[in-house]
Amino acid sequence: MSDQWLFKSETYDNCNCAMNCGCQFNLPSTHGYCQSAFIGTVVEGYFNDTPLAGLNWAALYKWPGEIAEGNGKRQIIVDERADEAQRTALEAIISGKAGAPLSNLFSVFASTCSDLCETLFLPIDLKADLEARTARVEIPGILKSSASPKINEFTGEPFHVALARPSGSFEFIYAELGLGTTSVTGDMEMAFEDSWAHFCVHHFNQDGMVRERPRLTAWLGR
Repeated sequence: MSDQWLFKSETYDNCNCAMNCGCQFNLPSTHGYCQSAFIGTVVEGYFNDTPLAGLNWAALYKWPGEIAEGNGKRQIIVDERADEAQRTALEAIISGKAGAPLSNLFSVFASTCSDLCETLFLPIDLKADLEARTARVEIPGILKSSASPKINEFTGEPFHVALARPSGSFEFIYAELGLGTTSVTGDMEMAFEDSWAHFCVHHFNQDGMVRERPRLTAWLGR
C-alpha cells in the first residue's frame, strides 16, 4: 500500500519578481532569473500514522534563468521541534518525493532543481496573518523576511489584491497578495526587496492538489 498523507499549510511566499509574478500569469520572470522563499505552518496534516499539524517548514529555491529551464538549487528547512518520524515525513513531502509525479508545487519544482542542499533542522519563527497580508519570519543564521500589503499611493490605505486560480495551478486556488523583503545567507544566499509576496493555503495529498475553497475566501461571501 502506498503512503497516505495530507499536507495543509498556511504559507507565505516571497520571490524576486515584481507584483506580476510570471509563474502566475504565464509570463517571463521580472529579472530573467528566479529566487523564492516559501515558509509555512502545517495546520492539518499527517503522513501515514505520523501527525504533522503545528510544525513549521521552509523551502528555498534559486534558478539561474526561468524555472522551466532548470538547473535550480533548493534547500529544505524543517522545524527543529519535529521528531525523527516527522522530519522524515516533511522532508519526503517538501522534496517532492511523496505523491504522484508533477502533482503539486514541490514535485514540479523538484523536477527543475539539480543542486539539492542538505536539509536543515532549525527553529523557524513565523508570524503571519494571511488575511491582513503581513508576515515576519526569522530562521537564525539563515533567513529574515517580512511582508505587508501594497499601499494605495492615493489614499495611503492598504491595497487589497487577490488572485484566484480555480484551475491550471499546481500550487493554490486562491492567494492574497502583498510585497515582501527577504535576505538569505548560507548555501542559498539571496536577497530581494519590496517584491511579489503571496499568502495561500497549500493543500496537497498523495494524489495531488486538493481543490477545496480555502478559508481565505470567506470575505467573498459577505
